[in-house]
Amino acid sequence: MPGDLSTRLKGRVAIITGAGQGVGWGIARRFAAEGATLMLAQRNEEQGRKAAEILHREFRIEVEFLKTDVCERDQVERLIANTVARFGAVDVLVNNAGGSFPKRLEKHTDEDMRRGMDLNFWSAFYAMRAAFPHMKAKGWGRVINLGSLNGVNAHLFTAQYNVGKEAVRALTRTAAVEWAEFGINCNIICPATTSPATEVYQRDFPEMMEGMLKQIPRRRLGDPERDIGGVATFLASEDSAHITGMTFFVDGGSHVNGVSWRPEVED
Repeated sequence: MPGDLSTRLKGRVAIITGAGQGVGWGIARRFAAEGATLMLAQRNEEQGRKAAEILHREFRIEVEFLKTDVCERDQVERLIANTVARFGAVDVLVNNAGGSFPKRLEKHTDEDMRRGMDLNFWSAFYAMRAAFPHMKAKGWGRVINLGSLNGVNAHLFTAQYNVGKEAVRALTRTAAVEWAEFGINCNIICPATTSPATEVYQRDFPEMMEGMLKQIPRRRLGDPERDIGGVATFLASEDSAHITGMTFFVDGGSHVNGVSWRPEVED
């Protein structure tokens, strides 16, 4: 969308975790098209640097990349501090980084559950807590956390992911109530979209994917930039001034009756 530049986010500084691929990359592109200044966080350094270079070249925005493992509190706090030092603010925080793996509930180890919570819950908490004083001082902020239909609909075999993502939803609603007086809005997006994970399933289990798509009322997965990025841009802008504590199901109607999702696991 380089030729369709808008300015809804011009002058806003946004941090996006997991910005090098999938949903994070789609949101980053939409924010860039709307004129935002970006700090991209990604564990994969090559992927993160390439993403920053592409965004700067195509959209001519200010954009930096910082290699970050969001499971590590000190690295997340460094991400927030470096963003403020470099750009003077943190206006928008998008906690997108996360991940899951298929495994039967009874086979989850303590470490599996801890890792899931570190990646899918604690990472968002660390970033929100570190960003809060900067948003409070400015009297303005937007927190956009990525949830998941896996948790909402209790999909099979992803217990650590489901629990972590539902914890993030509770955290987001609580922050929405506590931080509203400071001009900080906190919302959740639960997407059903193409991603590296869905591409793997499409390749390995085409019949399962075909059956799943038939259950989605709009009969397709969303596009990370057009569909998910569009809603994220709205939530990051002044247009969402009176919206907080909400879960946005950007899923083509998947949440209404649920979608069967049964990955292969070992018995």
